[in-house]
Amino acid sequence: QVQLVESWGGLVQAGGSLRLSCAASGRTFSNLVTGWFRQAPGKEREFVASIGWNSGTTYYADSLKGRFTISRDNAKNTVYLQMNGLKPEDTAVYYCAVARYFSRSANSPDYWGQGTQVTVSS
Repeated sequence: QVQLVESWGGLVQAGGSLRLSCAASGRTFSNLVTGWFRQAPGKEREFVASIGWNSGTTYYADSLKGRFTISRDNAKNTVYLQMNGLKPEDTAVYYCAVARYFSRSANSPDYWGQGTQVTVSS
């Protein structure tokens, strides 16, 4: 069983930054992909970014490339999402997820965290 715990969401003004973290436990994560999705009120859950645990290869939603950066610390089993230049439309619950392969589909992950709220005020 995999446990994913997200941290460090919060309220920030437009233009500000946040760094989310996702601590993973419960199994070996080699050969898996860990990523972030987000869901705004009334909208479907959407892909944000993901990273391969072994390869470090990163994938981003095209609209977020350049503002968001995903990284990992294998020793801590932790994945981070650095978010810069935040906009009100980035307001959402951000979820950490683990999947066996890369996909932008919210149907692909096998495990999900509980989510952390990010609110960007204008």
